[in-house]
Amino acid sequence: MAGGIRHFLQFADFDRTELEWVFERSRIIKDRFKRYQFYQPLADRTLAMVFEKASTRTRVSFEAGMYQMGGSVIHITTGDSQLGRAEPIEDTARVISRMVDIVMIRTFGQAKLERFAAHSRVPVINGLTNEYHPCQILADIFTFIEHRGPIAGRTVAWIGDANNMAYTWLQAAQGLGFRLNVSTPPGYALDASLAQDGEHLQVFADPMQAARGADLVTTDVWTSMGFEAENEVRTKAFSDWQVDAEMMQAAGRDAVFMHCLPAHRGEEVSADVIDGEQSLVWDVAENRLHVQKALMEYLLLGKSVS
Repeated sequence: MAGGIRHFLQFADFDRTELEWVFERSRIIKDRFKRYQFYQPLADRTLAMVFEKASTRTRVSFEAGMYQMGGSVIHITTGDSQLGRAEPIEDTARVISRMVDIVMIRTFGQAKLERFAAHSRVPVINGLTNEYHPCQILADIFTFIEHRGPIAGRTVAWIGDANNMAYTWLQAAQGLGFRLNVSTPPGYALDASLAQDGEHLQVFADPMQAARGADLVTTDVWTSMGFEAENEVRTKAFSDWQVDAEMMQAAGRDAVFMHCLPAHRGEEVSADVIDGEQSLVWDVAENRLHVQKALMEYLLLGKSVS
């Protein structure tokens, strides 16, 4: 690992070699976990988890992962800290990073996360922002590799909102050499200044065309956190963007389905798809634990592990 403090604020922060290292370490760490093999390289290390957005999978996976690796965890929310009392984020970063070894933040704007990292003495991980969700895509891709092999040269279809997941998938496609097909309803498209058709991205008006021939079809809720007031309007706009059995059939027999959860059956995905044979949703949810353990190991210890 290059000198200095490394952060994981967006997927593009790691190059292909680093990502492949994390995936391989995830495989090893998961195998040890499944065989009940004692492995605690982060003994005496402390993770601070800062939550300004609610969480289930992010909290459980990071907290369980750090304990399993031998470390300890401090859970911080806006309600029980100065974060909710207008303390500058820079001051919070300066203090917290003198007391712990690594920080995971789940917040709103990416800029706030970046300000924290700029004033932190320790690695900072993005647990989710409005703009990116890199830990989720790590788990998605690791799960694909487990079930279908390398993702380079494959096609991923993103169906639905151009949200933080979609932009992170685009970074992953660029970094790992696969193709991303995107289909969003009118008015909910990718920002053209951030995403343009090219070698790794093709945008489709018709979601069935985006899914056709894809190796992986993935989606997210129609109304992300913070947009609840738009729920009724979005439900109407997204009605033709449900991933259903017909769409998965168009994708192909070997195609798999993923969703970052929580899912709304009957909205962005039909029940027969998310609960069907092509769904890897539950494997992905579990793999958040393993890839984040590998990520924390890498940020704290580099490649000095075996």
